[in-house]
Amino acid sequence: MKVSIIVPIYNERDTIEPLLERLKAVALDKEIVLVDDSSTDGTREYLESITGDDRIKVLFHAKNRGKGAAIRTGLEEVTGQVVVIQDADLEYTPEEIPKLVEPIEKGEARAVYGSRFLGEIKGMRWMNWVANRILALASNLLFRVGITDEATCYKVVETDLLRSLNLRCERFEFCPEVTAKLGRRHIKIVEVPITYRARTGKEGKKISWRDGVEALVTLLRYRIKE
Repeated sequence: MKVSIIVPIYNERDTIEPLLERLKAVALDKEIVLVDDSSTDGTREYLESITGDDRIKVLFHAKNRGKGAAIRTGLEEVTGQVVVIQDADLEYTPEEIPKLVEPIEKGEARAVYGSRFLGEIKGMRWMNWVANRILALASNLLFRVGITDEATCYKVVETDLLRSLNLRCERFEFCPEVTAKLGRRHIKIVEVPITYRARTGKEGKKISWRDGVEALVTLLRYRIKE
């Protein structure tokens, strides 16, 4: 089974090169789809220099559109049977991707989330911890998905299923939109424990409390209507 790893990227010059090396070493039949969302810190120039590896596709946005838009751009180009979302910031551990794919390979699931709260968390601020718990609780109350970590980066979904969700996200609302639409279809989400090391704002963390509010609003919106 071929796995397509979509990496939305915006101004991650310090981490994209080591991340790419680690992704290439993951023992899977895979393609890596890098989507640069109009970076201005040298990331784009680095990505433009990548040649000669048929496992890697590099796509570019002419202007900054957001994480969700970058993922949707990548989704149009993937050729694998399964899609993995991988952030470019190295808060998550690429070496854990095979165990996330395994339930789908075994026919036990069509969607898998990597749960930080079932695994190991390092450095998450208490406000982020609370926000993540609220989003998981809201998802369970609104859609009965039975998960512990709604906002996890690691969402692994059959490609045909993910495409059929008709995603409209532009920014960080990708996560709640996917969760809500899977929940509305009564698709079982299997969780696998993962390792997570949070970075700070000084290290380049981009998500803020406003994104948490937007995620909650997105869940509520998709509870009311498609």
